[in-house]
Amino acid sequence: MNIPRSCGVILHPLSLSGPWLCGTMGEEAHAFVDFCAEAGIGWWQVLPLGPTAYGDSPYQSPSAFAGNPYLIDPRPLIAQGLLTHNETESYRMNSSAATTERIDYAGLFAINTELMDTAWGRFKTNDRQQIQTDFGRFCATNAVWLDDYALFAAIKETEHYHAWNEWPQELRFRKRSALSRFSLEHEDHIGRVKFSQFLFFSQWQALKDYAHAHGVKIIGDIPIFAAYDSADVWAHPELFRLDHEGVPTHVAGVPPDYFTATGQLWGNPLYNWPFHAKQNYAWWIERVRHSFRLVDALRIDHFRGFEAYWAVPAGEPTAEHGRWEKGPGYTLFNALKGALGELPIIAEDLGFITPEVIDLRDGLGFPGMRILQFAFEPEEDNPDYPHNYPQHCIAYTGTHDNDTSTGWLESASPAARARALAYTNGSPRSFCWDMIRTVWASPACIAVAPAQDLLALGSEARMNFPGRQNGYWTWRMRENALSADIARRLRSLSETYFRVSGV
Repeated sequence: MNIPRSCGVILHPLSLSGPWLCGTMGEEAHAFVDFCAEAGIGWWQVLPLGPTAYGDSPYQSPSAFAGNPYLIDPRPLIAQGLLTHNETESYRMNSSAATTERIDYAGLFAINTELMDTAWGRFKTNDRQQIQTDFGRFCATNAVWLDDYALFAAIKETEHYHAWNEWPQELRFRKRSALSRFSLEHEDHIGRVKFSQFLFFSQWQALKDYAHAHGVKIIGDIPIFAAYDSADVWAHPELFRLDHEGVPTHVAGVPPDYFTATGQLWGNPLYNWPFHAKQNYAWWIERVRHSFRLVDALRIDHFRGFEAYWAVPAGEPTAEHGRWEKGPGYTLFNALKGALGELPIIAEDLGFITPEVIDLRDGLGFPGMRILQFAFEPEEDNPDYPHNYPQHCIAYTGTHDNDTSTGWLESASPAARARALAYTNGSPRSFCWDMIRTVWASPACIAVAPAQDLLALGSEARMNFPGRQNGYWTWRMRENALSADIARRLRSLSETYFRVSGV
């Protein structure tokens, strides 16, 4: 992956400001692209774009392919005659909610479905030939994943959102007669799910085109594992390590690490890698091909799991008692390259990294990641100090898993705090921007900061805390927070350190 010297910002679209209960792909997303262009930012990095479910984490989606309908902006649907202004009033934040800087997932869960149902009802009676044709083409092009996902989502709703392993046996084990009967009885429901996906991908493509027209590319994010309660596991149990009842025998996680003393128990089922190999990794090829229709580069979360992954026996209360098992390594990526060509992939190579992981990353030519916050806790020199960065890496002040830079400084040990201030030649008052300047000045080909650091926000704006289940993924920007002054300040830094195209 040959990357020119450039810079980026992490901001999940759900965290954008706007009049609705969450950020959408509408006017505010386009305004963020304008901000990036003004600030000399060449990359917009997002989190996984799939639907969210229990826990609200985008890394535990009910589909590895579907888009999140919460991101659909109602305004184009009003313009198309699919919704009215009055029908969208319940989707708007009230004045008190507008000051909380939080995504209202509870409100979204109930109201988004109602809006999609209303829009779908009007669409069916819409006589505009073009949108009908576009919808039919979308369903045909995406049938390989869309049919299973729409059926899964419809069953889940009728089963009161219970996990698929709690459904009636004939649906749980995909008995053909039962699925056919359900599909006939719930044809309209299945159609609504497909329609919401059509709207998502139509609006995302428009946003992506707008970004490209303004010199901004998108870095996507793909979780290594699929969620157990997902259409992927339900529709393709043979691809995962499940017993005869469809229950995982082992689940994913990581051993004790920087974030947690007992490790992180994610609970995702592990892949049946020998079966994937027999199919020449067809499911992975389709997944990655699909992802690159949405983004320009792809960060693969937990890249080290392709070399070796931590397997925890199902039922263990923590991740402490797992073991390392070998992943597919080069065979998977050779299959991907054979089918898709060279891959603009970023390897998330954080955590316990062995020489074998480094050899796989470098052998594939993927840039790894460096996190400036990680430089200061140990007393010794380490790879996260910018003077040790290779050019072929992506450097971050912090990611969605870290505290904000301001929050980190406030909670750091006195020694780490002193090292950080000395290294960045900074002060507590300006620390976020001192961190940004330090990363921007580094040799890394791409320098990235979360939007929270541009806004100098504290721990209240932290997006996630690995290993903790509740209270995260909800941060949201205030309206007009990313001002013209911030854009000018960031562009000045980007020009000074030669991170603007043509500078």
